[in-house]
Amino acid sequence: MPSGGPAVSSARLSPDAAAFYAAQSAFSDPGSLAPLYADLPDDPAQLACVARDLMVHRLEGEQFRYAIPQDRLHNDAETRYLDDILRIVIERNGAPLTQRREMGDRFVGVCRDFALLHCSFLRHAGIPARLRSGFADYFGSDGFHVDHVVTEYWDAERGWLLADPELADPTVIDTWKVDFDPMDVPRDRFLVAGKAWQAIRAGEADPKSFGLHPPQDGPMFGEWFVAGNIRLDLAALNKVETLLWDIWGTEPDSDEKMTDAIRELYDQTSLVACDDVPFDAARKLFAQNDGLRTPRTVLSLAPFNGPSEVTLR
Repeated sequence: MPSGGPAVSSARLSPDAAAFYAAQSAFSDPGSLAPLYADLPDDPAQLACVARDLMVHRLEGEQFRYAIPQDRLHNDAETRYLDDILRIVIERNGAPLTQRREMGDRFVGVCRDFALLHCSFLRHAGIPARLRSGFADYFGSDGFHVDHVVTEYWDAERGWLLADPELADPTVIDTWKVDFDPMDVPRDRFLVAGKAWQAIRAGEADPKSFGLHPPQDGPMFGEWFVAGNIRLDLAALNKVETLLWDIWGTEPDSDEKMTDAIRELYDQTSLVACDDVPFDAARKLFAQNDGLRTPRTVLSLAPFNGPSEVTLR
């Protein structure tokens, strides 16, 4: 497959940033299940395949000819923490993690879960890695940019590379006619949230072309939705890798509720939640802004189980 082109790289990764992103977060830490990682490879592409083979996306049932049980649709993807995800995996099949699971033994998740597991594996291998929230154009949406989460990992030769572990399966590659290396996703095929915001604000992109579904399928699209993804991306850059429907801080729920003050906040945030992330600025902005920093308790707008307040670890 063709290369994704030049990576985003400063000449080097600062020691502080390298140490920060190579360490597990509260969300990615396998905890007492760390011994399960003993036989994992240390190659990023192989780790993406391991992660892919332990999970199925909750919208992939038809693709893999598997009728996903309703209780798994409702409950698996509400699992925030990696150790709990691993418990579900090994309860269904206690084989080593490197063994490909049948569909009935897999964790039923969403893009964030594939990326979180891959990120956990990478950090265990000592490779700096983080989740990135943004929008992909490669899911057959004809110009629509779909809400998505991928992994970003540090390559000593090329800098930060985007990887999509959800694509690490030939069936998925064939379904979506993917023509690039999933371990080097081109940055014009996946737009990090800040980059999407900047394109909208510059009049170069239609805000209605970014969201959860194409416009005819529902109201989950537009400028407000992109702003929410910036909030999630900034949190992930600070290793707070919440569920995608965890809500807090400064975020309206429609374009009609966007104000100049909110736009100015996300103008500022888009400068750090971008391709070439300024590490110190991303840490400082998250720590000092109450409208962006993740509180201890968030509102979870769970798609199946309904809204609830959740206190994070």
